[in-house]
Amino acid sequence: MISYMDFTSPSVQFSYDLKNNPMFKKDDRNFINALSVMQLNTLGNVSLLDIFLSRSNVVEPHIHQNASELVYLISGSAVVSLVNPFTKKLINLPVTPGQVANVPQGWWHYEIATSDDTHILAIFDAPVPEFIAGSDLLRLTPAEILAHTYCLNEAQVQATLAPITDTVVIGPPSSCMSANNGIPSMSSMPQRQVIGNGWQNG
Repeated sequence: MISYMDFTSPSVQFSYDLKNNPMFKKDDRNFINALSVMQLNTLGNVSLLDIFLSRSNVVEPHIHQNASELVYLISGSAVVSLVNPFTKKLINLPVTPGQVANVPQGWWHYEIATSDDTHILAIFDAPVPEFIAGSDLLRLTPAEILAHTYCLNEAQVQATLAPITDTVVIGPPSSCMSANNGIPSMSSMPQRQVIGNGWQNG
């Protein structure tokens, strides 16, 4: 990316407080603050999300169609899960403080906090990361198309997806009364893979 920034301009910015740009807030323990070139005009081809999660909360399945994501765990613990589109396999990467997981551009992925007070920094190689949420794909695709395409019962598909009325971002929604309030089973999780010797309020 070529920069044409006039670094002598009075409008040039070199610092920013992420608390001034909340991207999403579920509650006081589960929220995301964002930083892109929209908030810090000298940032260049990088952006980040500052993510706070309590145990069993999930940054919903999604893709970034324009950016790779480097997930760095600051505190707590989490599992970063991604689907390899080439091998058609789910990869689960448990991370603890100081560890990273990398999500290539366009790969389907999600993060689950496995302890309270989990703090994640997601770093992207794009000035403004784009976001396609799984909840949007599910709620905006007609139930009849999903049922027909995958040979499912349309009424059951419609009933199952009816509660998804908006983009979820951090799930489960506060209104969720599911009996499964714990962390999803990771019994099929492979052993940890060794890693190396991802918004716009102004």
